[in-house]
Amino acid sequence: MDEMTVLERFRSEVPRPGTDGLRAEEARLMAAISGAEPAPARRARRGRADGLGRSRGRLAIGLAGGLAAAAIAAGVMAVPDDAPEPGTITHVMPVAASQVLTRAADNATKFPELHPRPGQYLVFESQTMNPVESNSAKGHSRYLARGIRKVWMPVEGDSTQGVIEGRTLAPKPYPGWPIPPEAHQSESSSGPEKLADFDHRAEYLRNDYAYVSRLPTEPQKMYEHLYTRLGTGPQADTEAWQRVGGLLTEAYMPAAQRAALFRAAAAIPGVTTIDEAVDAAGRKGIAAAKTIGGRRHEYIFDRRTYRYLGEREVVTDAAEAEAPVGSVLTSTAQLRVSVADQAPRVNP
Repeated sequence: MDEMTVLERFRSEVPRPGTDGLRAEEARLMAAISGAEPAPARRARRGRADGLGRSRGRLAIGLAGGLAAAAIAAGVMAVPDDAPEPGTITHVMPVAASQVLTRAADNATKFPELHPRPGQYLVFESQTMNPVESNSAKGHSRYLARGIRKVWMPVEGDSTQGVIEGRTLAPKPYPGWPIPPEAHQSESSSGPEKLADFDHRAEYLRNDYAYVSRLPTEPQKMYEHLYTRLGTGPQADTEAWQRVGGLLTEAYMPAAQRAALFRAAAAIPGVTTIDEAVDAAGRKGIAAAKTIGGRRHEYIFDRRTYRYLGEREVVTDAAEAEAPVGSVLTSTAQLRVSVADQAPRVNP
């Protein structure tokens, strides 16, 4: 089948205008060619120009119809290489609502950049606080465990080669609960030891440097990445927000990807600004937050430089979180990120 046959078939689906329609189109096109004229002048000229005008009008209509049909044909037959798979939801990024994240994006390129090479390790030093529940002969207990950890993560992302060491800090009470004796007994140092294997994660959830350095630098495409395999609605927005944390915690992105991540995160529905926030190391800052299941999940930034500091969860619903409103249950602080040529040997 040649191109003209295809074109003619597309044109055959377009209804042909009647005589009145043709005359109206003729008048419009003639006016466009010769310049706008008052209606009486156009009617006076109609008799003299009928033959020539009609032939020009038919030619113009034919060209317009042919071009329109060709455009339709091109739109139907040409499929972009990056078109989504059938059934895939295309997430259009809303207007950014978080000024905190937008400013963090603006400042992302102002910090010294790390350039790790294959074979090297990214080293993450952080302070953490997490709730712990335990059952013993003395009954059920809760407390907030605190610690310092240092992780060596291969640039290529093979977590089986990752190494971790750490030491515990004095625990804090879980709101409304006494600190159990076993919480103090567990204060110690550990490692270096093998890092837990995370290689079973889906490809789009990876956060190693080799992967994140290839992520999009355009905010819209980064937004789509955050929503990979997600539907629409509040649950999808919640998961996308949590994925932002996965790209910030013990992960390092080049400045271009980091800026795109912050701009994309700023557009996730339900994100708010928290004027006062404190990370696990006691550093004060400002946060972008989203409430999830009775807790406000915050990403904290330095108020002046907008460097990422850490994250925390603050109770917003006492009944759902089983803790007073305002209680901080989970908190982290990113203390330092560096590059090393090798990781320490793992203890036997």
